[in-house]
Amino acid sequence: MFKKILIANRGEIALRIIRTCKEMGIKTVAVYSTADKDSLPVRFADEAVCIGPAVSSKSYLSIANIIAAAEITNADAIHPGYGFLSENSKFSAICQKHGIKFIGALPEQIDAMGDKATAKATMIAAGVPCIPGSAGLLKDVQDAKDQAKKVVYPVIMKATAGGGGKGMRIVWKEEDIETAWDSCRQEAAAAFGNDGLYMEKYIEEPRHIEIQIAGDQYGNACHMSERDCSIQRRHQKLVEETPSPFMTDELRNRMGEAAIKATKAVNYEGVGTVEFLVDKNRDFYFMEMNTRIQVEHTITEEVIDFDLIKEQIKIAAGIKISGKNYFPHLHAIQCRINAEDPSNDFRPSPGKITSYHSPGGHGVRIDTHAYAGYTIPPNYDSMISKLIVVAQTREEAILKMKRALDEYIIEGVKTTIPFHQKLMNNPDFNAGNFTTAFMETFKY
Repeated sequence: MFKKILIANRGEIALRIIRTCKEMGIKTVAVYSTADKDSLPVRFADEAVCIGPAVSSKSYLSIANIIAAAEITNADAIHPGYGFLSENSKFSAICQKHGIKFIGALPEQIDAMGDKATAKATMIAAGVPCIPGSAGLLKDVQDAKDQAKKVVYPVIMKATAGGGGKGMRIVWKEEDIETAWDSCRQEAAAAFGNDGLYMEKYIEEPRHIEIQIAGDQYGNACHMSERDCSIQRRHQKLVEETPSPFMTDELRNRMGEAAIKATKAVNYEGVGTVEFLVDKNRDFYFMEMNTRIQVEHTITEEVIDFDLIKEQIKIAAGIKISGKNYFPHLHAIQCRINAEDPSNDFRPSPGKITSYHSPGGHGVRIDTHAYAGYTIPPNYDSMISKLIVVAQTREEAILKMKRALDEYIIEGVKTTIPFHQKLMNNPDFNAGNFTTAFMETFKY
């Protein structure tokens, strides 16, 4: 087992990792930018190293600075959390080169799943259902038009190196292909430094359902059931829950088997998710594989009583997994509480938190790095916390979430708490009647 782990991240996920490390008897090193010098991860880690200024490219994305911090503190492993360098194959490879264990996927696994066109070809070969689309990257506009005729409109063009909803365009008719091609490529190049595009059939009325998986260094793999992430805005998740109100036992088994096929196809090491779109007929299609811990891992932990961060660390240390699949016996919901103004198109609201009170009680969990007096910097993601509730049934979980949201007080900045309060009272949400298009008609 590792003696000291450096956490190459910030905020609530850094604190989350520190807590598990302490329970495992492992020393921790927090790295931080100048904007985060007063953050809780810095206070609670055994050691802390400043790795640069507020701008991410000179701190949390600086591989050289992070490796230097690991070497001067004698850390024998690095946990990247999510975001930043968590799916950077170059970083994983450099950790290997320096004799530091990267707690995550191997470089070749990240590359295999990180490029979406390659990932799709791998999944097709493994027998995992995939959305009909182009066999590889689109060559030019004419190729896009030709492929769209084969796939049949509506289609969606996507950046091969994409994520977070960037570099994506839905096209309903041929006349719009050229405009979509130009804008998609420009956005992809600006966001990812790669303007490669591929095309898929656009699935109407879809659910976004992901399967939590784990694989060890010995070829064993298992799944830990599903999470429904369909409530999202501009492809950014807002609320997640497990089990999905759309799920059946038969569908869960089929999706779980497909996720394990995907995991074994790349000899995956670590925890991750296989993400699917599920149409109204409960036919499902592979979308992507995330080779890291997810923001919403918390709800899976609550319904199966399992520490996924501990599992990540154990797998990285060479410990075999049990190989058994896990199924939810409770219902959990997570609301992402962001420093955003939902009444003003979710505009970011950085600033100083003047008053802070967390909800509590049975079945309520808060993952946060915030406190009264903490200043939310404008440089990073606007997440303040994750509010998680767990109960016997979905109905009870919604009632518990309503109560917890009413108790949650954050003053000094705008937050998404009022949005979540309204969502929890929405009849369609309460009935489980929603798709990824829900936010297009939901009015705050």
